[in-house]
Amino acid sequence: MAQIQQVGAPEEKEKTTALKDLLSRIDLDELMKKDEPPLEFPDTLEGFNYAFNELGQLRHIQTGDPFVFNYREDLHRWNQKRYEALGEIITKHVYELLEKDCELEKVYLPVDATDSEPRSFIFMSKDAMTNPDKMLVLIHGSGVVRAGQWARRLIINEDLNSGSQIPYIKRAMKEGYAVIVLNPNENYIEVEKSKVPADQPSPDSSDEPAEKRERRERNPKETKKRRDFYEKYRNPQKEKETLQVYIRDNGSPEEHALYVWDNFISKAAAENILFVAHSYGGLTFVELMIQREADVKNKVAAVALTDSVHNVWHQDASKTLREWMRENCCNWVSSSEPLDTSVESTLPDCPRVSAGTERHELTSWKSFHSIFKFFDDALQAKNTKTKPTPTRRSNRIKHEDL
Repeated sequence: MAQIQQVGAPEEKEKTTALKDLLSRIDLDELMKKDEPPLEFPDTLEGFNYAFNELGQLRHIQTGDPFVFNYREDLHRWNQKRYEALGEIITKHVYELLEKDCELEKVYLPVDATDSEPRSFIFMSKDAMTNPDKMLVLIHGSGVVRAGQWARRLIINEDLNSGSQIPYIKRAMKEGYAVIVLNPNENYIEVEKSKVPADQPSPDSSDEPAEKRERRERNPKETKKRRDFYEKYRNPQKEKETLQVYIRDNGSPEEHALYVWDNFISKAAAENILFVAHSYGGLTFVELMIQREADVKNKVAAVALTDSVHNVWHQDASKTLREWMRENCCNWVSSSEPLDTSVESTLPDCPRVSAGTERHELTSWKSFHSIFKFFDDALQAKNTKTKPTPTRRSNRIKHEDL
């Protein structure tokens, strides 16, 4: 065996030398010229030549065509960056619609934030803290979506109605609900990393072989050239490297929901709180209930989940919590079955019914009317249950008074 290794060693060394020679011949400057175009995109819808028509559909201003992802063929990364840049504009556009069309107010978090610390925000109707009757709370899922959105992809490729929370907000306000729109993915701000001085030694420089260190010190220009080439290859567009600074008490969806509950929802005058929570938003609500079980049971009248990813076993939900969910929650899940058809579940929590679609992101929109009917039934049942039943004695007293 030792003899085989000795024979193979020179052969491997020759391969390594040949590979190094091949790599040394590659002109990185020429390689970069063949790379993608600059990652520079417009910061407005008009700059992209798109606008929303009267049906809430995103269309090209000149051609009227829907959004095209593959704007440049064979440049997937560049197309993806373009799509993300448009997505950021969509987020700002939805924020504007929440304030202008829905007349919601933007409220910054934490409530006692200083001017120098990062902040998040939510949206609330003007009567959110004073409406004595009922309140609707909306929680979207994980990912790039922000307050007012169910799915960015739907807003871009289909329309605002299916992808945004605006239909829920407008109908709720029309029916006398107060509204709070959570923003559970707004957990941090990004700041550009301060550049490390070129002469600063690397953290592991003490472990650097002496021969390598001498060669680097002997020819610093060559070392810098190689470092620049490496940086150009690793980050050819010179994209800014950022550091995430988390928002106090709102550093995760679960923290955010708990903070909004403690500082707003639990203090609101509404007798009946109703939730709509999509995907990871369902997990966020269950976690909120685990943390504030008694308070939630006291104030929440009904919860509509849409393709929720919660798991009462993994989240260690108590037996009393699971029983409450069976009575007061319903999960509209993606399914090929007709809308509202019962769907079997392996978990002992809330009933599951079909959302009438197999597409996860469409479940909130397809179950829209069913959810409001579910809320109406829940409120009616609660009012019937709390309404005092006349007794024989009370009837006699009324008769004598008459």
